[in-house]
Amino acid sequence: MFWNRKMETLKGDELTRLQLKRLSWTIAQASKVPFYRKRLNNAGITPSDVRSIDDIGKLPFTVKGDLREGYPFGFFSVPLNRVIRIHTTSGTTGKPTVVGYTRRDLENWSELIARNMTMIGLKEGDVFQNMVNYGLFTGGLGFHYGAEKIGLTVIPSATGNTKRQIEMINDFGVTSIHCTPSYALHIAEVAEEIGVELPTLKFGIFGAEAWSEAMRRELERRLKLTAFDSYGLSEMYGPGVAFECPEGDGLHIWHDMYLVEIIDPATGERLGEGESGEMVITPLVKEAMPLIRYRTGDITKLMADGCACGRGQKIGRITGRSDDMLVIRGINVFPSQIEHVLRSLPEVGEQFMVYIDRIKYLDEMTIEVEMKKEYFHGELEDLSKIQHRITDALKDVLGLRTNVRLVEPGSLPRFEGKARRVIDRRESKL
Repeated sequence: MFWNRKMETLKGDELTRLQLKRLSWTIAQASKVPFYRKRLNNAGITPSDVRSIDDIGKLPFTVKGDLREGYPFGFFSVPLNRVIRIHTTSGTTGKPTVVGYTRRDLENWSELIARNMTMIGLKEGDVFQNMVNYGLFTGGLGFHYGAEKIGLTVIPSATGNTKRQIEMINDFGVTSIHCTPSYALHIAEVAEEIGVELPTLKFGIFGAEAWSEAMRRELERRLKLTAFDSYGLSEMYGPGVAFECPEGDGLHIWHDMYLVEIIDPATGERLGEGESGEMVITPLVKEAMPLIRYRTGDITKLMADGCACGRGQKIGRITGRSDDMLVIRGINVFPSQIEHVLRSLPEVGEQFMVYIDRIKYLDEMTIEVEMKKEYFHGELEDLSKIQHRITDALKDVLGLRTNVRLVEPGSLPRFEGKARRVIDRRESKL
């Protein structure tokens, strides 16, 4: 099934002409942003200088730090009265990336989600349970409006209260769910513990964190559904950038709305088809917040064209990050965020360690924190108030509950050279 057959199957010269037209428009739109106006002027580039898709290599990269420095509205190219919605990402030092949307942006975003959901077989009459956070996080509302666009019955259940989620799946005849893959496995485990089957489920849409083929097989076996991988990032609207079709083996990226490059993360050199590197995306239709050559930090590759479904080129499954970002329960977390919080608290010493585990299919983060000598009097049990204060401060910034364990001064490892503060133990448990 197709939602927009022409755009979903556009290829060759016709696609190239559309991309070039939209790229020129994007550069002109970005030129309204002081940051880009200065960057383009310094590079001596105008929209008319981009005469082919390959000319995109002349343009400067944009990185997350640039967006952070533009907080809150420095990257908006339209007046604030035309921005009808704002979402944010988590910030690496407490300040988030602010993303604005015009009415046209929201229509484009809903279009992308509608394509994805129609592509896997969802249609009017299906019941869709959206089990991700609503609010500033883009995952909830993004899928919500796209699902309504194609006529699904939407249950905005959000996260938490797993037994109630299971009850709704059965009571409402839910045929499709959207959540992180780790939460889906937790649902399967709870359902098995309470002896409940979920016979109406047919489709599972999973994203916001890395997951393996082994996890896919486990999800499909235990929930008796077909699992699909979803990719997106808030800077590109949110979810909907790329999505698996029923053929599997890679995600279709919507080339009429996104121009994709793969680069060597160390040198910035553009890589060829089939070569693994960092994905760089230039959105081609974003009105409120156009971006040029945004470095996503995600490692993937462009796959050979020619999917049996007839749609355009795919990217491979995301295999990692080129930076130190962690994804915990679908939330982006940087070690620098943790360090920023800890260093703001007078009781905390110089050293900390972060441990990430997968416990009952859910990510758990434990942070060992050294006390300063002047606050430590020999009994860690007497420090519960400090422990709670640290936990609350981390939750305020990360938007995530963490386990904090206070340890004695001098007890954590010291490093010569670059410190290894994060130990991720999840891979062995997939």
